[in-house]
Amino acid sequence: MKTAALAFRYLWSRPLTALLNLLLLTLGLASITFVLLTSEQVDRSFQRDLAGIDLVVGAKGSPLQLILAGVFHIDVPPGNIALDEVRKLEKNPLVAQVIPLSLGDAFRGYRIVGTTPDYLRHYAMKLARGTEWAKPMEVVLGAQAAAATGMDVGAAFKGSHGLAGGQDHDDSTYRVSGVLSPCGCVVDRLVVTATESVWEVHETKHGAMQAPGKDHDADREVTIALVKYRSPMAAVSLPRLVNSTTRMQAASPAIEVTRLLRLLGVGSEVLRGVGAVLLLTAALSVFIALWGAVRERRADLAMLRMLGATPGKVAALLLCEAWWLALMASVLGLAAGHLLTAGAGYLLAQQNSLPVTGADWLPAEWWIPVAALFVATLAALVPAAVAYRVDVARLLNAR
Repeated sequence: MKTAALAFRYLWSRPLTALLNLLLLTLGLASITFVLLTSEQVDRSFQRDLAGIDLVVGAKGSPLQLILAGVFHIDVPPGNIALDEVRKLEKNPLVAQVIPLSLGDAFRGYRIVGTTPDYLRHYAMKLARGTEWAKPMEVVLGAQAAAATGMDVGAAFKGSHGLAGGQDHDDSTYRVSGVLSPCGCVVDRLVVTATESVWEVHETKHGAMQAPGKDHDADREVTIALVKYRSPMAAVSLPRLVNSTTRMQAASPAIEVTRLLRLLGVGSEVLRGVGAVLLLTAALSVFIALWGAVRERRADLAMLRMLGATPGKVAALLLCEAWWLALMASVLGLAAGHLLTAGAGYLLAQQNSLPVTGADWLPAEWWIPVAALFVATLAALVPAAVAYRVDVARLLNAR
């Protein structure tokens, strides 16, 4: 304990040098912590939202755009597809289930999704209060959407045209029939209603309101269809069948998300590289500082030896200085990494995008202090070895 206390005093005897080394170590550890937290949460979010969805079908365009718009609801869909074609796809023996989605409107930035109750069943959603919609123009709110908009059961509102928020549909009013429990998935930030609600809003707006019925369905459209396979064999033939024989496009979530994660991984690797460079720079700075400290403290080291300190204790003094730096940088680096992640999560929440939080703690974060101690020990080894081999008699004669 006396060695540790003395090392702490020695460390802060040169405050500017200590602060510089602490800053470099902290920045490196914070960068690595930020990458760990964000990449883990984004991967987890992708896996959770994609669970059970084998294929996404929509209008011709970018396959990745279909996935981002239809599954994660963070992009604009390429267009609409005919309801008749979706129903034909539903009858295919390779298909177990089709969940249609009708997009295009929003409420205070939260997307209104017209679909069937199967969409809520797919994500195992439960109601916190109220009931599911029983008729068109009734909606259930995701937990995040309800909290952000202040809407509750019985409240009424008007949707706005466009996913970014445009002109209100003044002729059509939605009523909240229920609020969903939080799931940590994409439904938390959606306003979910019956497909007929979306048709009714847009048919009213364009002055072409028709009574729902089979005779009129041929003219109707949906935006995207989420498909579940009946057997693994469907993965081989169904996407090619859709792309080659229909006016629709099929996108495989597994393929497109892998491609997206590869693109995101480039940014993650860059941040990891920056963190590694900062740690190496910090190690070099700590080495130079401790090497200079040995030369400056020759008289102190000689006095310690005369007072009975063993060579090991003198070397431990240098190691303790480096470990103090590592300990403080670990605490500050972890805190800074979580604060950066919380800031990124706040910005993403403003865009109603993927949920990211700084409150998560990952098992992998235990490696952050280990990495700091390793870097600090590596930097202190040579100065500690020099202090261990100091010749007391020669130092005293030199004085």
